[in-house]
Amino acid sequence: MAIYFFSEEVKFVLNEKLNRKRWLKRIATNAGFSIKELNYVFCSDEYLYRMNLEYLSHETYTDIITFDNSEKKLDIEGDIFVSIDRVRENAKTHTQEVETELNRVLVHGLLHLMGYKDKTKEESSLMRLKEEESIKLYVLN
Repeated sequence: MAIYFFSEEVKFVLNEKLNRKRWLKRIATNAGFSIKELNYVFCSDEYLYRMNLEYLSHETYTDIITFDNSEKKLDIEGDIFVSIDRVRENAKTHTQEVETELNRVLVHGLLHLMGYKDKTKEESSLMRLKEEESIKLYVLN
């Protein structure tokens, strides 16, 4: 298992790295997946906007972009880019702690790599349920 955290164009220090790695691994393992390599890149709004435009042709700001590099169905290999600016703004908007919102986004990317989608209302509802279940696991960590 290899989970890495990086920063691009933003000053950000992730707290509790080891606990978060254990938490993410437990979520994947409990669902029958194995994390081979998972890279989280914390970045600015502008950095993620440029990626969204270049790779997805979306002219919007977003909190997360997930790239699946897996070659086997139950192996997780991917790159997850997270806008720290969006995480902070969303935490304020939804009256959440920044750490809780950050965990939601971290697990959101992992859930995408596990096959969960959020394009339809039904998919989005299931994604939110899985996020909440996962966040509760972190609190119990």
